[in-house]
Amino acid sequence: MSADPLLRVDDLSVHFGGNQGILDRFLGDDKGVVRAVDNVSLDIGENDVVALVGESGCGKTTLGKAMIGLQRPTSGTVRFRGQDIWKSDLEPGDIPYKEIRKSLQMVHQDAGNSLDPNRTIFKNLNPALKKWRPELNLVERRELVHQMLDTVGLTPADDYASRYPHQLSGGEAQRTVIVRSMLLEPDLILADEAVSALDVSLRVNLMDLLLELQEMFSTSFVFISHNMANARYLAGRADGRIAVMYLGRIVEIGPADEIIKNPQHPYTKSLLWATSGLSEINDPIETPPVRKIDIPDPENPPSGCRFHTRCPEAREYCTSNTPDLSGMSGPSDRHEAACFDAHDRIDYRNSEPITDDLDIDVADDAEQPAD
Repeated sequence: MSADPLLRVDDLSVHFGGNQGILDRFLGDDKGVVRAVDNVSLDIGENDVVALVGESGCGKTTLGKAMIGLQRPTSGTVRFRGQDIWKSDLEPGDIPYKEIRKSLQMVHQDAGNSLDPNRTIFKNLNPALKKWRPELNLVERRELVHQMLDTVGLTPADDYASRYPHQLSGGEAQRTVIVRSMLLEPDLILADEAVSALDVSLRVNLMDLLLELQEMFSTSFVFISHNMANARYLAGRADGRIAVMYLGRIVEIGPADEIIKNPQHPYTKSLLWATSGLSEINDPIETPPVRKIDIPDPENPPSGCRFHTRCPEAREYCTSNTPDLSGMSGPSDRHEAACFDAHDRIDYRNSEPITDDLDIDVADDAEQPAD
């Protein structure tokens, strides 16, 4: 990873809610506060791909939105080319705030709802160009829209430009919102569950399209998914990374091939177990590699390692100590895990195992990511 990444997240936290009064805040009582994102650090390089994976509610969408300036963090910083994006509107720097907003775009999961049903496709796409590319006249904007529709396979472009959203299939609508983002030539796109609503063949086609656009425009992608197979496909083909998130924190991150073939965090192993046939470690395991199935309450996360209440490798040391995300010895210096067992910590080894009974009476889809 470059010393000067495109986007740098440092100790980012996003907390929500809580019926706190002034006295509660003064006393530090954070009862009822949901720690959606808690002290996350992550670098995104130029022309980079990071697939952010985890169960629903783990904080991955909140993290993604904070990274592109759509969710104000509680603490920490997000820097775009070295400039704090949350201060640039108040403290002008080398990069104008307007340019930062243009450079960080998002593709939503529900493409249909992000398009105005009463406007044609061209009229859905034109406002973004009119706002962010004021040097273009109407004819030039129309020509550019047609070129991008052609690029993503929506041909004949003039026909698609005159259609309304209800006249598009799910895959066509998703390609349209991708065009809307790419028209601005962004440096980074947050793709939030962008393929989850499509069937398997369309998912692959759309992920291939994202990879083609990445190569064509040198755009970085943060790809959010609950499906490890999708993350592996996209990050693997792009020589990118998979970041595994649990209860507001990244617990493991590394090259896709290493995460799949050599997972280090027990939670990563449970996600792989849940994705049938994805990894060789899954085949001989009939029961989920967790002690408990229930996910802890994010308003009251466990002390120490947040996964210790479910982890089959947990020891007493894990209940009161928080593991840092740190590098693994191996073929890549990009592989990091937040696990005392993975790093063979002596204090961890010398403590007593947690010996409560394994909770293996679970539904067939207990950990299976929904399609």
